[in-house]
Amino acid sequence: MNAITHHTPDAMLAAYAAGTLPHAFAVVVATHVSLCVHCRAALEAHQAIGGAVLDATDSVTVSDHLKSDILAQLDAPAPREVTYTRSGIYPGPVMQALEGKEPNWKTLGMGVRQSILSSNQEGSVRLLYIPPGQAVPDHGHNGLELTLVLQGSFSDETGRFGVGDLEIADEDLEHTPTANQGDPCICLAATDAPLRFHALLPRLLQPFFKI
Repeated sequence: MNAITHHTPDAMLAAYAAGTLPHAFAVVVATHVSLCVHCRAALEAHQAIGGAVLDATDSVTVSDHLKSDILAQLDAPAPREVTYTRSGIYPGPVMQALEGKEPNWKTLGMGVRQSILSSNQEGSVRLLYIPPGQAVPDHGHNGLELTLVLQGSFSDETGRFGVGDLEIADEDLEHTPTANQGDPCICLAATDAPLRFHALLPRLLQPFFKI
């Protein structure tokens, strides 16, 4: 694997550690952290700081009724959670989002495909498959877009992104991501608002593709 040079911003790692990051972005950050030693160490530091803050916080007196309810919940058997591990190019957090299944690819045209992992009013997260040399239509952003490379690489106006690299695009960025030669580029992408396409055809198809 090539060295990772594009990392998760520290403020985003702090929000992830605090549990305040929206689900779609949290999936991408969790996946990046699973690939990046640098960001994993930074996340552990944020988690340690959070634990220290809790230890230093004054205790709060609760009613006997609330206390008994909490203890009852602690005594109740916890639901069994399935833990997914890496499968091929897909790290554990992606397999968790896929529920252990293969991606359900849907064509977007020109060889580009997507598999939506989740989508709601807060945002969406999906896998994108882009053949070598193929470009995603020129677009801007109405919010934030996180794109993490799982296979291959792509380049745009801001540089080159290889396996493990995370691109963060905001409302100021207009770009045309293009898959480089070699393996098809497979990315994990999350958005919190629809993209802003400039060409007519992508705008017409946007409601159907949910991008």
